[in-house]
Amino acid sequence: MTAGFHFMTQYSLVELLGLKANNPSELLEGIRSVPLSSIYYHTHRFLQLHNYLSPEPPNDFAFWLKDILHLEELGETFLSIDTISFNNLEDLRSKFVEILDDYFLAGGNIVDCPKGYEFYFMGCQTFVLPTPYIANNIIEFAEILSKISVNSLYFHIFEARMRLGIPENDFSVWLRGMGQEDLAKEISKLDPYNITLENLRRKIINMVTKHAQN
Repeated sequence: MTAGFHFMTQYSLVELLGLKANNPSELLEGIRSVPLSSIYYHTHRFLQLHNYLSPEPPNDFAFWLKDILHLEELGETFLSIDTISFNNLEDLRSKFVEILDDYFLAGGNIVDCPKGYEFYFMGCQTFVLPTPYIANNIIEFAEILSKISVNSLYFHIFEARMRLGIPENDFSVWLRGMGQEDLAKEISKLDPYNITLENLRRKIINMVTKHAQN
């Protein structure tokens, strides 16, 4: 029998890495060298603001290229990358490197940013902690979902994809193990990237409650 679902939560500590870029060439070198936590931060940071922010803004690289350097075409290329579809951050890093390499091979300009508008690479340390909540069935699961913090919800929905390496979330994995295949599929089909975390919470609670009543 599948064990109960132990809800976890996470807290993030953002830090300056001491590396900055003045132009696309330095941005390329930075993307090549920074830890993966920095790639994640600059492309997924908006998800942590999802309690208030919807729909998603562009990734930080695209914003800097477009709005600061005014390299519209290059910025649009960065913006066109569906960063959230990548389950492997190293693959995402490689895609950015490929775009910039192609830009320079095509004779792209090395434009310096105005002073004070450099791109500062940030990192993010994540600390995962257990909560006191454990659900042994879907009724308890729905009740606890209404109590947990958005940090916990974020961890089980968004961070899960990177940990599992598949387009899945912790809730669906557990529910499938509980024999709730249909409910697991319904939650997996949700698009959590275009709604706030609170709206996402309500949708999942409604789904679970409906199945519990059947």
